[in-house]
Amino acid sequence: MTLGCRRRPAPDRGAGTAITVAVVAAVALVATAVVGLGAGLAVRQRVLAAADAAALAAADAASGAAPGDPCTTAARVAEADRARLVACAADGLVLTVAVSGSVAGVPLTARATAGPPR
Repeated sequence: MTLGCRRRPAPDRGAGTAITVAVVAAVALVATAVVGLGAGLAVRQRVLAAADAAALAAADAASGAAPGDPCTTAARVAEADRARLVACAADGLVLTVAVSGSVAGVPLTARATAGPPR
């Protein structure tokens, strides 16, 4: 029987668990950032498309190809695309609109111009 010959545990025992937790946390953080960025880009594209559609609809109304007031028509089209018309200006048959939307409280604005070819 030997007394006092106990083996001490290695000082790095359990380090694998800490490293695994750190790697999983880092992957989760990156995944959350990527999902947030993707959502922001999707909303940006939706706002850009809403601006284009609103400008085209307003130009159609201004030329008489569609009934109604150009800016009212643009507002209706923007709302259908889950955006809000914030500006509408006419220069003859050329209409410029600005629409806005938001993602996570961050406002996004897009402008578009439409009219007959020059």
